[in-house]
Amino acid sequence: MFGLTLAGFFAFLQSTIFVVGYISSNNLFPEPLSAEEEKIYIEKYENGDEEARNILIERNLRLVAHVSKKYSSTNINLDDLISIGTIGLIKGINSFNSTKGVRLATYVSRCIDNEILMHLRSNKKLQAEVYLNEPIGKDKDDNEISLIDILENDEKNVEDEIDLKLKIKKLYENMKKVLKSREKEILELRFGLNGNAPKTQNQIAEMMGISRSYVSRIETKAINKLSKEIKE
Repeated sequence: MFGLTLAGFFAFLQSTIFVVGYISSNNLFPEPLSAEEEKIYIEKYENGDEEARNILIERNLRLVAHVSKKYSSTNINLDDLISIGTIGLIKGINSFNSTKGVRLATYVSRCIDNEILMHLRSNKKLQAEVYLNEPIGKDKDDNEISLIDILENDEKNVEDEIDLKLKIKKLYENMKKVLKSREKEILELRFGLNGNAPKTQNQIAEMMGISRSYVSRIETKAINKLSKEIKE
């Protein structure tokens, strides 16, 4: 899925549940972290603090909105662009490596851009290239580093892989247990859990013959139910 490793997939899905739940509650996007705060939370996340990751994602949602506005001339509404861009943000936070000498904002901005561009390309709405090999900064030795260099740097040992497989199996069991068939189907389509590219609410509405607002209500309800089950 999305070219992510198993570890990246599980982290992505956990973070998506967090962010969609946050956005669906109609909260205003919070102010970005200061440079000092960002450094603290990056260090905490790199030491295994999952809550720090959520804070880094939450406090960069304004950046997603800013980047998404560049694509307002497409026929995708801003809410959907922000949702798509947020997937890129989550991937960026999950794969960010502070030792590479690249600023977090620079790195995740490129990830957000790439996610939106890849979505537009997959729907043939915009013929644009995603330059994964384009330099995005330099490391401490002054060598140029590309996005693909960092995305590929995500190695896990066998024990971690087994643990993740068990967690993912449990997550799918929760989906089957607490979600109705339509709720499960919409989440699978929305976030590409069926192995295909994620779809917008408009696309899902057209496929199912229902309104976009109805898709949004079902999605929000399903996310809240799944989030509650996971927390318990």
